[in-house]
Formats: sequence, structure tokens, C-alpha cells
Amino acid sequence: MKSSLQFIGQHFLLFTCMLGLAGSIQAATTSKPNVVIVITDDQGYGDLSCHGNPILKTPHLDELYSEAVRLKDYHVAPTCSPTRSGFLTGHWTNRTGVWHTIMGRSMLRENEVTMGQIFKDNGYATGMFGKWHLGDNYPYRPEDRGYTEVLRHGGGGVGQTPDYWDNAYFDGSYWHNGEPEAVKGFCTDVFFDYAKRFVKQQKSKGQPFLAYIATNAPHGPMHAPEESSKPYQDQNVNLANFFGMIANIDDNVGAFRAFLDDEGLTENTIFIFTTDNGTSSGAGVFNDGMRGKKGSQYDGGHRVPLFMHWPNGKLTGGYDVEPITSYVDVVPTLIDLCKLESPSSVKFDGVSIAPLLGGKTPTDWPDRMLVTDSQRVKDPIKWKSSAVMTNQWRLIDGKELYAIKEDPGQNKNVADQHPEVFNRMRNFYESWWAELEPSFSNATAIYLGHPNDNPARLTSHDWITTGSTPWNQSHIRRAVTGKRNTGFWNVNVHEAGRYEIRLRRWPEEADLPINASLPPGADVPGAKAYRTAPGAAINPNQATLSIGAVEAEKEVKSGDKEVVFEVTLPAGKTRMSALFKAADGQQHGAYYAYVTKKD
Repeated sequence: MKSSLQFIGQHFLLFTCMLGLAGSIQAATTSKPNVVIVITDDQGYGDLSCHGNPILKTPHLDELYSEAVRLKDYHVAPTCSPTRSGFLTGHWTNRTGVWHTIMGRSMLRENEVTMGQIFKDNGYATGMFGKWHLGDNYPYRPEDRGYTEVLRHGGGGVGQTPDYWDNAYFDGSYWHNGEPEAVKGFCTDVFFDYAKRFVKQQKSKGQPFLAYIATNAPHGPMHAPEESSKPYQDQNVNLANFFGMIANIDDNVGAFRAFLDDEGLTENTIFIFTTDNGTSSGAGVFNDGMRGKKGSQYDGGHRVPLFMHWPNGKLTGGYDVEPITSYVDVVPTLIDLCKLESPSSVKFDGVSIAPLLGGKTPTDWPDRMLVTDSQRVKDPIKWKSSAVMTNQWRLIDGKELYAIKEDPGQNKNVADQHPEVFNRMRNFYESWWAELEPSFSNATAIYLGHPNDNPARLTSHDWITTGSTPWNQSHIRRAVTGKRNTGFWNVNVHEAGRYEIRLRRWPEEADLPINASLPPGADVPGAKAYRTAPGAAINPNQATLSIGAVEAEKEVKSGDKEVVFEVTLPAGKTRMSALFKAADGQQHGAYYAYVTKKD
């Protein structure tokens, strides 16, 4: 692409003349800096007291704000997985194959190189704690993508379908380096605690580290420690616990920064706090005057905070970076700041913004164009819920134009008053889309029979369908019907051979018959947990399996916990679907399938 896009492809040449400033930022360091990233879930720009929230109190994040370099016009994707894919790769989310949060469209393509892999290849220990949401099977898990220490829940949140059964924010089990491990305490506290253990281990080894702490909080369902939500009890239960989760994050950030002080690590640690999309629940209280919230193409859906603090690199003092920046800039910027070797095979869509971090904008810094969108469909749709952005302008859905400095609430469409700007931004998007569109058909597929994930555990979260899917455990308990009742998995048979495929309605750890009902699970503080839904009985008499050219069926007997098929499969990509059918014609997809290569 040419014109504005040319900047992205040629940024290394453009920044040659700016390296003096980037170098001065790093001159004080004598060793590679450590990196700690805290990224929260569904917390918007207005969900901080330092940004003006009149109810929520975040004193520790306010302190970080006062000491950090702040990206004032920083943009992500409007939802969870898409932001994480771009944040961790430096690529537009639609390029990575991640444009939804479910339906097999939240798995990061195998060819993508993550931040974790880049740091690992440069001699760092790499830890990932909390929410991954870029795939629960090989080769999409964090342990497959460069992270050497991992503690994570499944899917996009605690209690979602891929998560360990009956998890509900307190206690439960998470996957620790691939194996379920029982934990005690509130989820955010656990993730920060494991991150501290990781940091102490690396300090004892004298090894630089990347700690990526990705909280599922304050994503719903709304649960918080009672002491954290207590100051907000005059709000409704959801908002009280939404604010309570953020207050708990604030406490953990304060405690973690104090921990870094105590360990003597603060001076040479790049500490980043950011969030993954606009607020899900706080817009009615305070949204900094922005239009929209999570999922929106307007600024309230994707303009979020990013604070960066690094004393040895002189990233201190509490000042704002004014030019527009993006989540795809984070990886190239950290490569620059940490003096890492960049992967030779990767051309980033983002750029290093190190030249902006010194407090002044270079005179030759371009007025960039950036794109974000909210697809949340099986296949991307041109112009859908899209924003093309510059420092001054926002083009929405290819139809509406807003002068963002004069109209931050995006209330007055001025497209007819600025036809040159309108057409220039439309043309940029057309070129952007044309470049990415050929990649959309390259669907991700879950590996079967790979030695790194054998057996593979498949869940309905990743069914591909035109509707929604049973993406959380309340759907499994209720045995949902309708369009979300069935779907197929894209799979990649790693090696030809004999495979055992076990179909289940309940996961292994529940250890229940297919036709069993299930009483409601225990409450936790806050809103109703997914596990409190009663487990409905289904009564299938037949199970069917379809994978590639193989079609098979078996009888389901009362009391069977699973139906087992043994099939011979050729290597390669194909589709797999599985159904439980009842005599009255009712059918349910097998919510869980366990596939093992037998040879």
C-alpha cells in the first residue's frame, strides 16, 4: 500500500533519524530491563478516579498515573480476544484470524509470532498469568507461543465453557503449565500472587523477565471480594461488583509495585498498565464524555488508558503523549526500548513510538491513520462497526465523519463539510481491507493427535456456527436449545492413524452421566455465578460423529458418561461435529469431546 500506509511498512527507515531520542531513553540502563504488563478486561478509560470518575476510587493506579508516561489517545479493538491478538503480535487483529471471542475465531493463527516468543528468543524468562483467550488447544495456548510459565483459566473468562468445571472467581482450579491446579482465593489475587513467585524466581537466577498479567476482572459475571465492593453497595449489584473488581485490581497493582520496590527491581522494570476495550458497565457513571462502550466503533469502545513507567529509561514524571497510538505499536516499541532482536520474518503493522516517549513530538512525526473494528461474526464484513482514525478525525462505518478534538462525544457528523478528508479516509480503509481480505479464508484449526496436546479437549466454545455458541458453563447446565445448540469444529489431524474420540455432555472433571441432571452450584459474592444454573437432564438414545469422510453412530444407554468411537483418520484439515439425539427428535451437540491418537 502507498500514501499513509507506506508509513507502516517503512517505519524502520523513518525512525533512523529519531534513534538519538530513543537511545537517550535507554542510555541509563546497564542491563536489559524487565517488563511487567497488567492488562485488565472490560475496564474503560473512565473507570479510573485519575480520569475523573466521581464514584470509583483507584488510589494506586492514580499514583502510577502521576508518575508514568500516559498515552492520551491510545486505541485497541472494541472486544477482548481481538485486542489481545494485536497487542501481543503488533498485527491488525483481522490479520491474525482473531475477530471474535468465540466460534473458533478467537484462536491466534499459528504463523503469528507473539510478544512472549520474541522475549523468550532474546533470553528472557516469560510468564503469563490470567486471561489468554487466544485458544485453549495446541498450537494456540500461551505455553505453545513462547511463555515458559503459565497460570491461566480457560476460554475468555472464569466459568466459561473451556474453563475448569464449576470455577467461579473464588478458589477453583486453573491450568498451571498445562495441568489443572487447585488454588485458593479470588482470581485476580491468585494471578498476581503467581506472578510474584515467577518474578522472585527470575531475580534469584539473575534473568530478565516478561510478566504478562492479564486479569479476567472486571469482566462479568460481576463477582468481587466483599471488602472491595463494600464502598459501592449503594449501586446496583452488578455495578457495585464491577467497581469492586477494579478496586481489587488497584490494590493488587499497588501491592505489586511495592513488591518490585522491596525486591530492588523497580528502577529497571518497564511497568505498563492498560485495558483491553471500553467499559462494559461503567459508562452510565462516567465515560469521559465519549460516545459508546465495549463493542462500539465510537471512541468509548476502544480508546483506553495505557500508562508506562520505567525510571532507568526516564519514563517518569507524569506527562501525556498526545499523538494517536495503537495496540499494534506495543510490541515494536518494547523491542526498541529493550534492545531486542526483532523477528526477521515479521513486518509489523504497528510502529515503535519510542520517539514520542521523551515528552515531545518530533516535528516529522506523521499524522497516522489507524483502523479498528468490531466484527463478532463468523466471517469479516467490510465496513462493519469500523473506525478509521487520525489525530483529528474519526470515520465511522465509512459513512460518518467526526472532528474529534472539537467534538469528542462524536455528536456532529461533518462528512458533507469535509469531502476531501472523508474520501481520503475511505480510500485508506479500502486499501487496508484489500490487503487483509485474502487472509480471511485461512481458518484456524485445532490439532488432533499432536504429541504436545494428546488427548485434545474440545469444547462448544469453539464450535463454528452462524449463531452464538454455548460459551459459558450456564449454557451447558441448561442444555441450551435453538441455533446455539450445534456446530462444528475445524480440526487438523496431525498424523494419520487410529484415533479414539470420546463424546460427553459433561466434562471429565464433572464425572457425570450424559443424561444426568445437576443441582445448582454454590453462590459466590456478587451476581449469580454461572454454576448456580440448575443442570437440566437430557435423554439421548443415539450419538453421531462426523469427521472428514467418517460417519458413525452409536447407542447411548442410560448412565453412560461418554460415548467412545474409534476411527481411522488421514492427516490434514477437516471438520468434526458430534450430536446426541433423542427419540423425540431433540438433539444437542456434544459440548465436550476428547480426542486421543492411539498409536
